[in-house]
Formats: sequence, C-alpha cells, structure tokens
Amino acid sequence: MKRLPHQPNKTEQKPKTHLLGVGLDHTDGHKRITQAERFAIVGGSEETHGRMTETVVKTFETLDRKGKTLEQVEKQELAEIIHKNTPE
Repeated sequence: MKRLPHQPNKTEQKPKTHLLGVGLDHTDGHKRITQAERFAIVGGSEETHGRMTETVVKTFETLDRKGKTLEQVEKQELAEIIHKNTPE
C-alpha cells in the first residue's frame, strides 16, 4: 500500500511563527512574562525585560509597515530590523 504525504485537514492549523526573548539577568526573584499574539518575552531584570519588549514591539511595527510577516522575512533582514529597533 502506498502512503500519501500528510495533508492537513481543516481543523489542523499551520504552526504560527513567534519570536521568543529570554532574559537571564534577573536577581530580584520576580518572574516577568509578556505575551502577545506574535511574541513572548520571559525573564530578565526589569530593565532588560522592558528593553526586549520595546525591541520586539518596534520590530513588528517595522514588519507591518513593510507588509511582511515573520514567515516572509529573510533571517538576515529580521536580524537587521531587530538590531535597528534595539534601544541603546
């Protein structure tokens, strides 16, 4: 019997692409989590968590202006957008 390639049915959805930011510099015992439709930020000091959140929000604003999604943007272009949107 020949096996056919898996074809998703109507109830199956393609996994959505997300950005995940992980901060490792917290020392105050707080558990920080920020979730949105297209990203999640976990951990980090208050400052780091805030910077990561700001970076990701601005990154998605840039992608939206360009009419691109995470699935469409090239890795190099995404890296450049993230770098450009990282607060100093």
